[in-house]
Amino acid sequence: MSRQYTLQRAHSAFSGAIDYAAELNEQQLAAVTAPPGPLLVIAGAGSGKTRTLTYRVAYLLENGVDARNILLLTFTNKAARQMLDRVSNLLPVDAAGIWGGTFHSIGNRMLRRHGSALGYSSGFTIMDREDQKDLIATVVASSGIDPKEMRFPKADVLADIFSFVVNTERPIEELLAEKFPYFLPLLEQIKDVQARYERKKKATNSLDFDDLLEKTLRMLLEHEHIARVYRRQFQFILVDEYQDTNKIQADFIDVLAREHQNVMVVGDDAQSIYSWRGANFQNILEFPKRYPKAQVFRIELNYRSVPEILEVANSAIAANVKQFKKNLSATRDSKAMKPALVALNDGSEQAQFVAQRVLELRDEG
Repeated sequence: MSRQYTLQRAHSAFSGAIDYAAELNEQQLAAVTAPPGPLLVIAGAGSGKTRTLTYRVAYLLENGVDARNILLLTFTNKAARQMLDRVSNLLPVDAAGIWGGTFHSIGNRMLRRHGSALGYSSGFTIMDREDQKDLIATVVASSGIDPKEMRFPKADVLADIFSFVVNTERPIEELLAEKFPYFLPLLEQIKDVQARYERKKKATNSLDFDDLLEKTLRMLLEHEHIARVYRRQFQFILVDEYQDTNKIQADFIDVLAREHQNVMVVGDDAQSIYSWRGANFQNILEFPKRYPKAQVFRIELNYRSVPEILEVANSAIAANVKQFKKNLSATRDSKAMKPALVALNDGSEQAQFVAQRVLELRDEG
């Protein structure tokens, strides 16, 4: 019978360096010091979400987790750098071993290492938006399509269609029917252009921005030995702004966390604003279904706004049909004016009113 060996986690040399109870409020502390497993943190606006994530990383390091075993996913690389810089300021530790960044930057790193499994060399080129549009336009022209004659979608519209298909993982015909019904009669031609576009990218060892997600997920799903490498490496996964993830990003997290399920996602279902680019707030609502053992934490103390504003915010979100119930409360007293509702026709009038009000307040001193 074969033996199994387990490497014991080393005791941290800086354990006890942080007084978490003094640095965090009770709600933040509960989330930061939670035991391993799936964790959903519903963090209202201005509640210290970034602070909670930062201290969670520090807590893991203090408890012997190797920096190389932590994956921090954020929506900007700057946000990841700032969090890791804060961790380094909290602890005498080099946080460089932590993989931190956007989904796309992490996908890029993985594909540079293992993309040969999909037929890409490590020196592949990442196309920007203009490169993508130019290549699509070239493909359309080589297909014998006259965009003006057929009222065929322009290259930038095709790029949007292809991107939405990748990020939502929906069939292209379903997407066209919902968002671009006037292009449905051209479905077969659009599919042909999409296939030619994919072949052209492959032939030139090029990837567009969405490929950094789609190709990475496909690589993990089709090549189990590669997926095992990253599952072993990333023992703890932390995700910021989870309400703004799309289907492919949620699947990417689930694939990596499949075995250990040590994933903490932080977000607020009431703050999802990127549905226009494929984000799906159902990801955060359905997290407890995908991870039945998930612990749910609510962070509702607001350090940013006055009570008068939070009263309006709480009233506004109370009517949401699908939501995690929450009640934001201010940490400071105030006798500020109550917010006023100003009815305007469009964004232009809104901008005009804001500028007008700024000038009025300036004149009032």
